[in-house]
Amino acid sequence: MNTATDTACRRVVLVIGASRGIGAAIATAFAATGAHVVLAARDGVALARVAARIGNATSPPSTLTRTVDVTDEDAVRGLLGDIDDRFGRLDVAVNSAGGSLRLPATLQRWTAAEFRASIAVNLTGTFLAMKYELDLMTRTGGGAIVNVSSTAGQQPVAGLAGYVAGKYGLEGLTRVAALDNAAAGIRVNAIAPGPILTDSLAAAGPEAQAATVAAVPLGRLGTIDDIASAAVWLASSDSGFITGTTVTIDGGRIAGTPPFRSTDGATTQT
Repeated sequence: MNTATDTACRRVVLVIGASRGIGAAIATAFAATGAHVVLAARDGVALARVAARIGNATSPPSTLTRTVDVTDEDAVRGLLGDIDDRFGRLDVAVNSAGGSLRLPATLQRWTAAEFRASIAVNLTGTFLAMKYELDLMTRTGGGAIVNVSSTAGQQPVAGLAGYVAGKYGLEGLTRVAALDNAAAGIRVNAIAPGPILTDSLAAAGPEAQAATVAAVPLGRLGTIDDIASAAVWLASSDSGFITGTTVTIDGGRIAGTPPFRSTDGATTQT
C-alpha cells in the first residue's frame, strides 16, 4: 500500500499528554486499532520511549511525536498545522495534558501564580487545543474529541483549589464545544477518571492503595487501560449518538454511599 492510500485508510488521532500514564495508555490503545497516532507532550524524551513501545507492538509503525506545551498558543497552532500538512485531516483528538502542580494545601495557602499555572495547564491548554483541533476537523468533515477530566471536576477534593477549578471548568468547556460544533459533525465528550493505579498512586504504597480501594464500591483500583478503552469507545461509531457528556470511570465511588461492611464481611444498609 502506498503512503497516500495508507493515510486515506487509517484514522488520524492526536493524543496530547501522551508521555506517560493515562495519555500514554490512550495513545497505545489507538495505535492498536491501526490508526496513525500523533503523540504530543512537553517531555520529548518520554514521548520517544512511548513511541518506541508502540512501534515494537504494531506493524507498520504508526506514530509521530511532537514536543508541545499546551499553554503556548503558537506551539499548539504549529502542532495542528503540522498534522494538516502531513495528513490533511484530523479524525480524533484526545486532550489529556493536566495535573495538580503543587502539593495539597488550603486555598489561602495557594499563591496566585500557582493558581494561574494550574488553570493554564488544566483548562486554558485544553481550550487552545480544542480551538485548533476543531478548526481542522470542521474543514475536513468532522471528528471526535475526548477531553480527560477527573472526578475532582464533579466532586471537589480539599487542598486542590487550582486543579479542581480547572477540571470543573473543563467539564463546562466540553459541553460548550459539543453544542457549538454538533452541526459540523464533531462530537465532544470527556472522561473523568477516579481512583486509577497511576505511577503516583503506585508510589504511595500498599496502605494508601488499600485505603483508596475501601471507598470504591467495585472493590478495586481502576487501571490506565480502563481509561484508554473508554477513550477509544467514545471516539468510535459505537458512541455516535453521544456528545456533550462526561463518562465517569471510578468504580462507583462518587455514585453515593456504599453499604457498610462489618468485620465478618456482611453488608448492612443505612
